[in-house]
Amino acid sequence: MSTPPIDRRGFLKGALGIGALAATGSLAACAPGGQSTAPSKLAAPTASASSAKGEITIWNRSGDLFKVFDAAIGKFRQAYPNVKVNHQAVDIDAKLANTLISGTDVPDGSFWDDAKIGGQAEHLFDLTDLIAPYKEQTSAYKLSVNTVEGKIYGVPWDLDPGLLWYREDVLEGAGVDPASLATYDDLLNAARTVKEKDPKTKPIHLEKTPFLSQLWLEMLANQQGTSLTDAQGKLRLDSEEYRRIFTWIQGAVKDDLVTHAPYLEPADVNSLDSGQQVFVPWAIWWSFAPQQLLKSTKGKWRAAPLPAWTPGGARSGAMGGSSFVIPAKAKNPELAWLLYEFLCFKEPGYTAVYGPNDIYPGGLSTSIPSYTPAADPAKPLFQPIDALGGQDLWKVAVEAGATIPAAAPIPWWWAQSVDYLGNNMQRLMEGKMSPDQVISESAEKIQRNLIDRS
Repeated sequence: MSTPPIDRRGFLKGALGIGALAATGSLAACAPGGQSTAPSKLAAPTASASSAKGEITIWNRSGDLFKVFDAAIGKFRQAYPNVKVNHQAVDIDAKLANTLISGTDVPDGSFWDDAKIGGQAEHLFDLTDLIAPYKEQTSAYKLSVNTVEGKIYGVPWDLDPGLLWYREDVLEGAGVDPASLATYDDLLNAARTVKEKDPKTKPIHLEKTPFLSQLWLEMLANQQGTSLTDAQGKLRLDSEEYRRIFTWIQGAVKDDLVTHAPYLEPADVNSLDSGQQVFVPWAIWWSFAPQQLLKSTKGKWRAAPLPAWTPGGARSGAMGGSSFVIPAKAKNPELAWLLYEFLCFKEPGYTAVYGPNDIYPGGLSTSIPSYTPAADPAKPLFQPIDALGGQDLWKVAVEAGATIPAAAPIPWWWAQSVDYLGNNMQRLMEGKMSPDQVISESAEKIQRNLIDRS
């Protein structure tokens, strides 16, 4: 059974995670995590489920994802009958950071983008001891982006693995075996084969919006075990890994193998449905397109692991993501922890979030859990998707997600760097800059205008 239409605005914010970082201008200016005072460490509650008692206020984004969590919180209320949960839909991007800084009317817990957690660590509880029992069974990537100076500040929730989306019928007609796409060089060769068969195709999607193109870049870098900065906040754009990505983009552009279009806007959707685009290397949440937007090619798309950058390399990287935080000035932080522990690490909590529900009868299929016992390839939480020809996206995604390397905390200035790196990526895709120019110019401006001014 496939999922029903998705609330696009609520879904994009929830799945994209990093998406609205630019809207918040009050992040602490310290590298890498903005931490200036000793954080509070939260200890595990000693109360049993039957004796836990009190009231908590929990913030989430509005939209379908709020409804999913609201239903899952109903399961929590059954497990903890004496805990009252005030679940509120809030514009988190506009409100949470300022509320943390002011310390007034803070919630007991909140959904938040992974990208923002490091920048507000001083205003959050240190959850290291609470996460410890689950650490070995949680995605290394999710732990790393929630860690600042060895302390964990977010409860890891979703994992957004990158996948290679492709037109099964087109590849079959061109004699291309999807299983043969083991490296990005293989992908270029396959794109050439497709184009020889049908010259009107420009098979590979390249993103036209600077923000999403930079987010996509970080997925490709994460595949290679790197990111824009290291754990100490040192810029590492000038590296073999980033140069490899930019050189690959340049080659694809020169060979006229790309469609340069903005993510799921009409021009993009039209070129997908017309058969012009055949390959879309993107996050799991691209599954939104065939489920809701595509018409003539609905049911013809499939997902596979991303190609590797080097033979035997990782076959996925993370693109976006969110976790849960507990403010240091929360009134009942221990009870908030019980809720998030239940949703992320306990049954029936994570099944209530990802499994079939009134909002998504087939289950929530735009991300996967970051807790590995919940992400068992043989025990799917969401069902095969009709819009993908009945493909078992769960198995593909969790197996790809297991290969994602660890990363580093996302620097507070990441969204501001789009003015340099994201814009220069667009110039590269337009054939107006070389890889070396993108690296040197972007690195110089990020260092001078963002890092050195911190």
